Amino acid sequence: MYKKILITLENGPADETILPHIAKLAAHFGSEILLVHVADGFAARCFDQLKLAESEEMKEDRAYLERTASGLRAQKLSVETELAMGNPPAEILRIAAAEHCDLIAMTSHGHRFFGDLFHGSTITQVRHHTNIPLLVLRAKKK
Repeated sequence: MYKKILITLENGPADETILPHIAKLAAHFGSEILLVHVADGFAARCFDQLKLAESEEMKEDRAYLERTASGLRAQKLSVETELAMGNPPAEILRIAAAEHCDLIAMTSHGHRFFGDLFHGSTITQVRHHTNIPLLVLRAKKK
């Protein structure tokens, strides 16, 4: 049913909610997993235009993706990673389409109105601009 599942990662506690769920789903269907983190700081957004070097944050994000992928590969899952740069919703949509993903998996923090005004809503932008099924799990509170 799902040949390739894109999981968006934040490099934070919310990832602990989505990873076990999708690992089980991928194992059940024999799906490939594509882990995506979108770096959106100044260096990431201006990386190509200003020919910047990778920031420490971007290096940490890349290392986090690889550590996470290693943990999933230890479970005998097929995993690829991609560190994108720029606008998170636009990059998620671009990668999901380019990689022919069958499912996009994301976590939600449960912001409402004012929270979304201040933080924006990546999920809202993604869901309104894709035909790919979207699985959203509420991040567990610590």
